[in-house]
Amino acid sequence: MSERFRVVGGTRLVGRVPVVGAKNSALKLMAATLLAPGRSRLTNVPAIVDVTIMAELLRRLGTEVLYDAAAGTVEIDVPERIGHRADYELVRALRASICVLGPLVARMGEADVAVPGGDAIGSRGLDLHAMGLEALGAQVHVTHGYLVAHAPGGLRGADIRLEFPSVGATENVLMAAVLADGVTTLDNAAREPEIVDIATMLVGMGARIEGAGTSTLRIEGVPGLSPVEHRVVPDRIAAGSWAFAAATTRGDVEVVGGVVAHLGLPLELLAEAGCAVSVTPDGFRVVAPPGRPRPVDVATLPYPGFPTDLQPFALTHDAVADGSAMVTENLFEARFRTVQELARLGAQTRVDGHHVLLRGVPQLSGAPVEASDIRAGAALVVAGLVADGVTTVSGAHHVDRGYAGFELLLQGLGAQVTREPEPPAFG
Repeated sequence: MSERFRVVGGTRLVGRVPVVGAKNSALKLMAATLLAPGRSRLTNVPAIVDVTIMAELLRRLGTEVLYDAAAGTVEIDVPERIGHRADYELVRALRASICVLGPLVARMGEADVAVPGGDAIGSRGLDLHAMGLEALGAQVHVTHGYLVAHAPGGLRGADIRLEFPSVGATENVLMAAVLADGVTTLDNAAREPEIVDIATMLVGMGARIEGAGTSTLRIEGVPGLSPVEHRVVPDRIAAGSWAFAAATTRGDVEVVGGVVAHLGLPLELLAEAGCAVSVTPDGFRVVAPPGRPRPVDVATLPYPGFPTDLQPFALTHDAVADGSAMVTENLFEARFRTVQELARLGAQTRVDGHHVLLRGVPQLSGAPVEASDIRAGAALVVAGLVADGVTTVSGAHHVDRGYAGFELLLQGLGAQVTREPEPPAFG
C-alpha cells in the first residue's frame, strides 16, 4: 500500500538526531566485496530499502548475504565463481547497482548489467563508465538493454582522464583497476568522502591505492584481494539534511555522527544565513537565529562544492528566508521538480533554465504535495513544518530509500509528522 507523510506545521526542531552510515557508500562497498572470495563484513550500514535491493542483487550473483538492519551489519560470503549478469528487474529499482560493473569485469572477465532507468550509452554517466573500462582493455557495448563488458585477456593498467569527475565512473574504474595488470592513473577523479571510504576498504583488502580524496588516483594492480571488515563512513547528505532542517525551522539540532569536515561549504552557507554551527564531542550542532533565516545563494558542483543532493533543502530554506536568493543546478537537468511542489505551498519562485530565483515568504501554506525522489520528499516534509496547517507528502517510499524511520526521527525532535495510507485515486 502506498503511504504518505502527514505534517502539521509550526514545529521548531529541537534535540539530537543520529546519522548512521552513508547510503551512497554502503551500496558501493557491498559491490566491492565481489572482488575478494570469502566473507566480508560491513558495519554502520543504514536500515534502508536500497540496501535490501543490493543484497538481493548480490545473492543473484551467487553470494550469500546476511543483512541485519537492526544491528546495521551486512555479511557477504563471496564464492570463487560468481555470476556476471545483473538483471533489469533489480537494476531499475536501484540505479547504484551499476557499480557491480567494475568488480564483475575485474573478477570474472565479463559483466552484463542492465542499463539503469533506460539511460542511453551516450548519457554522460554511462559513457564515462564505458570509456574508463575500455581504457583498461575491456570491450564495452550495449545490446538488448544491457551494458556488456568483456575482458577475456584480463584488464591492463592505463592512464585515464575523466571528462567530468563522475562519482559512479570513478568507483567503477577504481574497483576494476585494483585487479588490473600494471599501474592505472585516474585523473579528474571524484573526491567525495564516499570515494575515500571505498579506497580505504580496498586498501584493507590488499589493494594499492594512492591519492584518495584528491583528483588523481594511482592504483597499482594486485593479483588478488582478501575479505575484510569495514565500518561505513557517516552519511554526509543525511547530516546536511538535518542541518538545513534545523536552520529552516528556526531550530536547535545536534547531528550525532555528522562530520563537519564532510560538509564544509553547506555549513559555511548556513553560518552566513545566521546559524551558529559548532563541533560537539558526538558530531556537530546547528542553532538557527531567532528570526527568519537570511537567504543563501547556492550553486551545485562536484565535491567539495555544494552537493546536488542538498539542493532541495536549500530551496526550502530560501523559500522562507528574509530576502531573495538564487539556486543554480549545475549537475542534473531535471532536478527542479521540487520547485513546483514548493509553489503549491505558497513559495514565490521563478525558474530560468538551471536557475531558480526565490523570494522568501514569512510562512508557507499547507497543501498536498508529491515527492519525486529521496531528497525532494524529505525537503518537502521540512517545508510542511514551516507551513500553516497540514501538509501531506505523497511518495513516502522515495524517502525510505535514503532515511530509515524518517518520521520517527522527526518526532524525536518534536515534530508532528506521521505516516498514513495514501487515499485511493479516482477518475
